[in-house]
Amino acid sequence: MYEAPDYYWIDELLSEEHKLIRASARDWVKRELSPIIEDYAQRAEFPKQVIKGLAGIGAFGPTIPEEYGGAGLDYIAYGILMQELERGDSGIRSTASVQGSLVMYPIYAYGSEEQKKKYLPKLASGELMGCFGLTEPDHGSNPGGMTTNFKDAGDHYLLNGAKMWISNAPFADIAVVWAKSEAGKIHGLIVERGMEGFSTPETHNKWSLRASATGELVFDNVKVPKENLLPGASGLKGPLGCLNQARYGIAWGAIGAAMDCYDTALRYSKQRVQFGKPIAGFQLQQKKLAEMITEITKAQLLVWRLGVLKSENRATAAQISMAKRNSVEIAINIAREARQMLGGMGITGEYSIMRHMMNLESVITYEGTHDIHLLITGMDVTGEDAFK
Repeated sequence: MYEAPDYYWIDELLSEEHKLIRASARDWVKRELSPIIEDYAQRAEFPKQVIKGLAGIGAFGPTIPEEYGGAGLDYIAYGILMQELERGDSGIRSTASVQGSLVMYPIYAYGSEEQKKKYLPKLASGELMGCFGLTEPDHGSNPGGMTTNFKDAGDHYLLNGAKMWISNAPFADIAVVWAKSEAGKIHGLIVERGMEGFSTPETHNKWSLRASATGELVFDNVKVPKENLLPGASGLKGPLGCLNQARYGIAWGAIGAAMDCYDTALRYSKQRVQFGKPIAGFQLQQKKLAEMITEITKAQLLVWRLGVLKSENRATAAQISMAKRNSVEIAINIAREARQMLGGMGITGEYSIMRHMMNLESVITYEGTHDIHLLITGMDVTGEDAFK
């Protein structure tokens, strides 16, 4: 039976609403996700049947106002939801993160009133699923170098180019795509499945995020209606604002994976007997567990404070970067230590640890790599740009 680590009684900082939201999400993960996730990860298939449940627990755009179908929750509630989902699986949390932070958020923040009313309620309910097109085959950490472009063709735009490593792409109904105008300015466009020349080939042979659907977005003279341009975003600030939302969710989510690995290792260490006693009684195993709970506790305090700042609209992009990098780093280290504690059993699907470890190899790279986030912090504290 999973027991969430709370060494510093951080629960006392949460409201009753936060705890109810967490209980609902935790119950859903236990009932609907945990029993099936190993099988879907082994088969490298996304369990589409979870979409309705994710919408039901408010995981799609929880901070979006109720008038547009969201739950109107604060950012700590959003973080808690992502933490519980990633305790289940990083790929399933990715699906929710993309829908809420990278599709619904840009439509809410940069879209017209007509666009908000047309898309947001259906995205919140899971009737429509979306994806986010920024990364290209030749432009990852440097999105400003993108070559995907659109031209004015009278009553519509003509969109050409390709995007890569796009979560949800194979089944998405819409894509929020970032492309350069003829003037070289970056804008967001809503591209709908079925538009001629738009295809979403799936990416196969992944060792990571195997229960998440990943693909490409290919645009071959796609006619995009002019009303599908997001009017409130121009330049890189648009997509980077979306990434801040997603990075915030990951900062909470990755701790969920760490908590699951720690809980598994702790319970196993109390049951596994070697040399006449449980391995929990040996110094090296206690060292591992003590370091795990210390890092989890530090990360919990970091994201809680970040959640307060985010809800007050005071969190900086650099603060979010620090939390994302820290959470994923401690999670991947905890997963590796936990795997060692389980010995050979740690590599089997009977336990979640190896799946978390493989998933985190993607999480440490997407939404800004580990190194890029270090440089964001470095630039923030020194005032010197090391990117170029």
